[in-house]
Amino acid sequence: MKMILTSATTPDEYLQCLSGWQQAYAEALCSVVRATAPAAEEHLKWGHIVYFLNGPVLLIRAEPTRVLFGFWRGKRLRHVESRLKPGGKYDMATLELREGTPLQQGTVVRLVEEAVALNRSLGNPAVPSAPGAERAA
Repeated sequence: MKMILTSATTPDEYLQCLSGWQQAYAEALCSVVRATAPAAEEHLKWGHIVYFLNGPVLLIRAEPTRVLFGFWRGKRLRHVESRLKPGGKYDMATLELREGTPLQQGTVVRLVEEAVALNRSLGNPAVPSAPGAERAA
């Protein structure tokens, strides 16, 4: 699917360019991420919001019919949220949110906390590690 293209240069501008339920979902997710992981750096990168703490941790991406809430180590978070769909590089998995999709704040908090903890303990997921290094962790 295509992402919603904006002229935004900051995460706040990105949120302001959205509308309707996509804006409400993206703003709510950002609010919880900011409160749960205040040390994470928030950037507009690759056309969407990305949070970094010892490498990329998670993303929030608006598309015409959905909002994606993705995690670089999301495959390791499926015990928290079974709707995370694996795909892409690294251990990426993404939760697809459509208008009316239920998602509890506590689940978002736990996903963010565990994603940050994985980056702290395992390092930057975008940097190749020695073979088997993450499997041993």
